[in-house]
Amino acid sequence: MEERDYPSRDYFVQREVLDELRLDEVAQKGTWSTKPTLGERVKESLRCSVPRLKHTAQSWVPVLGWLPHYSIRENAIGDLISGCSVGIMHLPQGMAYALLASLRPVFGLYTSLYPVLIYFIFGTSRHISIGTFAVISIMIGSVTERIAPDSNFIVNGTNGTDIVNVDDRDAFRVQIACSLTVLAGIFQILLGVVRFGFVVTYLSEPLVRGYTTGSACHVCVSQLKYLFGVTPSRFTGPLSLIYIIAATIITHFCGLTSKYSIDVVGEIPSGLKAPRAPDTTLFSQVIGDAFAVAIVGYAINISLGKTFALKHGYKVDSNQELVALGLSNTVGGFFQCYSVTSSLSRSLVQESTGGKTQVAGVISSVIVLITVLKIGALFEDLPKAVLSTIVFVNLKGMFKQFMDIPELWRTNKVDLLVWLVTFTSTILLNLDLGLAVSIGFSMLTFIFRTQLPRYAILGHVSGTDLYLDTDSYREAKEIPGIKIFRSSTTIYYTNAEMYLEALQEKSGIEIGKLLTAKKKRDAELKRKQEKEKKKEKKKAKKQKKAVSHLSNGTLSLKELEMNEGKVSPGLSGQIQGNGPALSLTETSTNSLSKGQVNWAYQHDKTMLDSDSDTGCPGDGSINQESHYGDDVEGWACGSGTHSIILDISTTSFVDTVTVNTLKNIFRDFEEIDLDIYLAGCQACVVEQLETAGFFSESIPKSRLFVTVHDAVLHILKKRGQTDFILDVSCNTQM
Repeated sequence: MEERDYPSRDYFVQREVLDELRLDEVAQKGTWSTKPTLGERVKESLRCSVPRLKHTAQSWVPVLGWLPHYSIRENAIGDLISGCSVGIMHLPQGMAYALLASLRPVFGLYTSLYPVLIYFIFGTSRHISIGTFAVISIMIGSVTERIAPDSNFIVNGTNGTDIVNVDDRDAFRVQIACSLTVLAGIFQILLGVVRFGFVVTYLSEPLVRGYTTGSACHVCVSQLKYLFGVTPSRFTGPLSLIYIIAATIITHFCGLTSKYSIDVVGEIPSGLKAPRAPDTTLFSQVIGDAFAVAIVGYAINISLGKTFALKHGYKVDSNQELVALGLSNTVGGFFQCYSVTSSLSRSLVQESTGGKTQVAGVISSVIVLITVLKIGALFEDLPKAVLSTIVFVNLKGMFKQFMDIPELWRTNKVDLLVWLVTFTSTILLNLDLGLAVSIGFSMLTFIFRTQLPRYAILGHVSGTDLYLDTDSYREAKEIPGIKIFRSSTTIYYTNAEMYLEALQEKSGIEIGKLLTAKKKRDAELKRKQEKEKKKEKKKAKKQKKAVSHLSNGTLSLKELEMNEGKVSPGLSGQIQGNGPALSLTETSTNSLSKGQVNWAYQHDKTMLDSDSDTGCPGDGSINQESHYGDDVEGWACGSGTHSIILDISTTSFVDTVTVNTLKNIFRDFEEIDLDIYLAGCQACVVEQLETAGFFSESIPKSRLFVTVHDAVLHILKKRGQTDFILDVSCNTQM
């Protein structure tokens, strides 16, 4: 269709101002719940029916859901071509990546066979290729060489020289790799069963890409010894990459070796080996590495799986993927395989050559099986340098990730920092420690983002119901007497104190100083009152004594005038007789014994206890500053502010600290006669506030409004500022 530029449209909304109480009435909020009760859920879970059994079986074993409906006409040719292509890739990659794991190449072929069949049964992605992967292989290799270094297998040679017992070393390394793989698989299964698939969301894309790029550098360095035929000493731990590089340079330029023999793949035994239980005594030594392998393997697997699922329009179950990958590792570990995940290069080939389902994976496994059973001997004379070249070629995609740096520089510098820190820590601190540092740093960036939100005072855009940051929008003007405050993030225990500080800073109202000044004024008034009471009591006592003497005739009226000053005409008139004088004396004494009434103080105290809406200048009420003294500066009402609206539309939940902070804001600001209102509160947050006992007589629900505009209209109407209401009426033009 032809695109046309449409003129701006106007829309008008006419409705009453809604606070939370009125909203409940208008929208007919109910207390019912659509969620089943605990008893209903238990009863439902115990029900057994054929459809329910079928659904449960298909959810845990997805192949039962799609294989019976497999269309040979539509999918067979594509899966066959794709499976053959991927199977051919499995052969060199499997043998090459086994070298990264410090295992013999044949174990890479085993790893390309059993786990693929397991994933075919339990996996939910149709396009990813499970098997060996460079990053996981190098992580396995770092563990096998750490626990089983060459120095532990040195024996005396025939000529008195020390040689390495390669057979014993390699056999022990296989046990280590299998034990680590089984333990990593158990971790993945447990996480999947408890529906913990979201754990991978804490590994952001910049972190994963930075980690795989750093791992690719480790892979490259580890293959230099095969490419150039050198045998440098093996270092592990932090800075191990630097020590490898240094040893190779010294070995080369110092001429420590004069002749290099070509290292080949060696014997590839025909046939398959019987399953064997892993050595559980090694679990305690590899538990940390196993968890790291489990998380990294799943992160790579689910990211690729969701990418292809989005492209082809189907769904990948993150929790079932955890279970499928865990079963692939656990079962594979019993068949002398090491940990697997999906490979980007093989997955792209499987998808681009027409693969439609995981039947392509089964076909690739058949090719690997034929190789292991019949033609494995053809690869025995393959130089390891060729396999190293294959590794280098397959790392091309990872090294392209260096192009993330300029892109992230333009788009998000925090993500760029995560990428760089992850890459650097992976290079310098090795794969396991580097991953831990990377995750920790990523968590810190999240914490800092919530700790350093953007706070803003909002202003009204004339002729609309929009309220925008006055620092960013020129047409956003503050409404006189009203401060509208908003935070860009959720208010919770880590930033609640900062929220209060920013509120005071942005509004220009320092609540601590004002409360202190108010307390001082109250104390001063109390002292004056007490002093006045004492003075009146003393005066009353003297008058009582004087009147008593007059009534007894012991003191003349002239003496009374000399002692107490002029006597009022009323009192003088009553002194003519004992009866009236005594009557007046009793009345005066009774009233004075209760303390003289200080009407000035009473008027002031009434103002303190009155509605806070009538305590500020400029709104037709009495100015409190006239009672407290003109020398007091910083009084909130003196600045013209009488109301504060807290826009909490960005808050998605509240905790105990948030509730207490909001209660304190209401209490403290109303102590200095400032009204506080909430606006834009989400329904779930309102429920949490109700549960926490936030609303009360002092904080009624009528202080909570649907939008900032509703709150503003309520305040202006309450204060009688009808001239301004006309400018921001409910008939809002956009």
